[in-house]
Amino acid sequence: MKSIKNISILMLLLVFASSIAQQHLDPEYIKVTNERAAKIVTKLDLKDAKKETAVSNIIAQQFRDLSEIQDGRDAEIKKIKEDTSLAKEKQNEKIDKLKSKADESIAKLHKAYLKKLSKELSEDKITEVKDGMTYGVLPITVAGYNDMLPNLTAEQKDYIYKALVEAREHAMDGGSSKEKHGWFGKYKGRINNYLSKQGYDLNKESADWHKRIEEREKAKDSVTKE
Repeated sequence: MKSIKNISILMLLLVFASSIAQQHLDPEYIKVTNERAAKIVTKLDLKDAKKETAVSNIIAQQFRDLSEIQDGRDAEIKKIKEDTSLAKEKQNEKIDKLKSKADESIAKLHKAYLKKLSKELSEDKITEVKDGMTYGVLPITVAGYNDMLPNLTAEQKDYIYKALVEAREHAMDGGSSKEKHGWFGKYKGRINNYLSKQGYDLNKESADWHKRIEEREKAKDSVTKE
């Protein structure tokens, strides 16, 4: 009986700590996270108001929890950089530890977030949520590579897709649009290196592709005018 009481007290403390942590968040930011989540959920077309609310709350809370970790990390890094009593080497050491600790917290949060979503959504719908959180960069990029390089083998397509899936997992946790796009940029660099080793001249392929796109646009314009 005592252990149950202790667990109850612990749970209350955790809830209280969470509410205190959320208090400093700007009400406008909370509104923004709710709107961002609602926009993603609307596209899921769940046709279930209760489920839509539950999923929207999970996504909005994920945005806020990520912000808690990242803002806390950035504030501490700022303090370290402003501490002139610390040697540059010591500053970098402390900053690296802070980043590593934040990355661990984000990784745990990422796992817990997907677990929460899995209780409400199918794998296909979770994928749609991931794309919604990352501006649909993955499907757009896959389509772009396929259009630019129509002769890609099944193995090459698989490599591109899996690399972008990995990029999306990181990008989901990005604190800004720049950071999210940065992850895709990093993995596109790996893809391009891979394709170059596969014998593709990507500068030439890209130039030819853009010519084809221009020709398509001209063809559309001429049909429209007719």
